[in-house]
Amino acid sequence: MSNTISPALLFKSIIQPKAVFESLADSEPAPVKIFTRYSMWLLMLPPLFSWIGAYSFGWRLGADEPLQLTTTTLTVISLGYFLTLLFGFVTTAIISRWMAVTYGANTNPGLHAALITIVGQPLALASAAHLFPDVFFNLIVMIPVTIWSMYLLYTGIPIVLSIPPERGMLMASSLVGWLLVAVVSLLGLTVGLWTTGFGPLLGV
Repeated sequence: MSNTISPALLFKSIIQPKAVFESLADSEPAPVKIFTRYSMWLLMLPPLFSWIGAYSFGWRLGADEPLQLTTTTLTVISLGYFLTLLFGFVTTAIISRWMAVTYGANTNPGLHAALITIVGQPLALASAAHLFPDVFFNLIVMIPVTIWSMYLLYTGIPIVLSIPPERGMLMASSLVGWLLVAVVSLLGLTVGLWTTGFGPLLGV
């Protein structure tokens, strides 16, 4: 088995995901290398695009005028965005590995880190929509991309982790459940912080 995964192979997952999943299944990548060589850079894209778009145009949230933020506020929010994505990546990879024991799947942590990276890659690349910071436009872009990421999750788990498709479907559904809980909790926390003064003034 190979102990390394090249960035070129992970980029190939955009056009040939099943071939990449099959190659990944025959490897034992180190999680730290997956993160430092690939995942970390993808995680930086959404905050970077968001900062550039908000600084250039301001966020359009449905009001007549776009929401303009100071450079300092934008930087703080973008840093928080990155840390949130980082937390989500790490915890999802850990939970995926923890679930693997239950479903009889491969528990190599590097495989789980690589799989989560591939699943999240379309979302990271599609975050280029943040360069035009309109909420409606971003929703139009991100909804189909989210569906594609879910397809990658359901397709990739049984191949990469070497389990039957039916168990792969159950494990993928469990991960989706975790992600939904995390997203809803994050939204609630964000609204709570913003309405108490930590963040932009939304007039609520």
